[in-house]
Amino acid sequence: MAKKKKHVQVGFIPQQKVNLASADGKVKKAKGKGTGYRAIIAPKSVAKTRQDIATWGQGQKMTKLLENPKWFKIQQLFDEVRMDALLQSQYKNRLLKALAERPVLKKPSGEVDKDQTALLQNALFTKEINRHILDSNYLIVSLVEFSFDDLGELQVDIIPRENLDPVNGYFYPDYTEDKKIPYREASEFGTWLLEFHEKGNEGLFNSAVPHVLFKRFAESCWSELCEINGIPPRVMKTNTQDPVMVNRAERMMRDMGAAAWFIIDESESFEWAKAAVQDGEVYSKLINLCNNEISLLITGAIIGQDTKNGSRSKDESAQDMLQVLIDNDLDVIEKYWNSDVIPALQALGVLKGDLVYAYEQTEDIGQLFTFTKDLLTAGKNVDDKWLEEKFGVKVTGDKVLPNQNLTFGADFFV
Repeated sequence: MAKKKKHVQVGFIPQQKVNLASADGKVKKAKGKGTGYRAIIAPKSVAKTRQDIATWGQGQKMTKLLENPKWFKIQQLFDEVRMDALLQSQYKNRLLKALAERPVLKKPSGEVDKDQTALLQNALFTKEINRHILDSNYLIVSLVEFSFDDLGELQVDIIPRENLDPVNGYFYPDYTEDKKIPYREASEFGTWLLEFHEKGNEGLFNSAVPHVLFKRFAESCWSELCEINGIPPRVMKTNTQDPVMVNRAERMMRDMGAAAWFIIDESESFEWAKAAVQDGEVYSKLINLCNNEISLLITGAIIGQDTKNGSRSKDESAQDMLQVLIDNDLDVIEKYWNSDVIPALQALGVLKGDLVYAYEQTEDIGQLFTFTKDLLTAGKNVDDKWLEEKFGVKVTGDKVLPNQNLTFGADFFV
């Protein structure tokens, strides 16, 4: 069997019964319950505030600090922008297609280990691990912690990314403080604790941040334009020096409806500024541009969105591009499983023996049927048993076709 190549950033270290040394003492871990990282995380309340490009720049700056770089602000920004409907749709489209593929475990001889493959395909932890592996491409890093519940079932928990420094390998129990744990130096790293992170990866969501923020800005401005044009604000002129008249004017404006209103003095004047375009076209173009950039970033093409200039051939080529990215995602999953996950699960007793994680090559049944039909039309023989296995069609033999060689007599056209 070929020697397995270790992935950079993650090493396999056999488990030893040692404690994790934190910055302010010893962290006790229960036997068989994992590393205990999640248990020492200081809970934080996150305020929902308006995000803008300045927030993104500040988050980027905090990750570049020479001493104690912090990643919590940029990760919180990722959580905010991933709420965008298009970004979430494209992300799920690519993610779910990759997770839908069924993996197999092969022995060194190339034979499929049916029992352990069935265990892997039916286990909940398989898709959880694969999802965290793929999320590391979008969110920079995934640090998972293994543990066993009371029934002996393997549990997979994600360590909050706000508490991690993936560049230097530190875990912050409280991300607002400087006390940290070098998790890559812990003895549990490689068994109870696995990291999925590619050096230099800044995350696809990081590139999507400005497009989502500009899109929100355009939607907000467009909604205000709709409000102004749909229900124009009302203006009342009165003597603002007289409290009685002001109160009377306010009461009248409140009773007249829910539209915005304001009161100015009789000596004042108010005019609406005239924009060059008042139908929202400029906002529509900006939103469309941001949507296209998000689609290109996540799926590599604009799939099923451009109804004006779209065509079937363009959509098919876009689907082909998406499939290329999905194939690459599956290749990444295979490499992490073979270099890191399988050794860890073997050390924990979940899997046994030398195994190789792989995906079976899927056949294009539609294309295969077309080729088969052309062979039959050309007079070639195709095995009946093979036809039944491939297409699920019960074949009972060859059909006798009527003789189509017609002979016409000399007086036929008379």
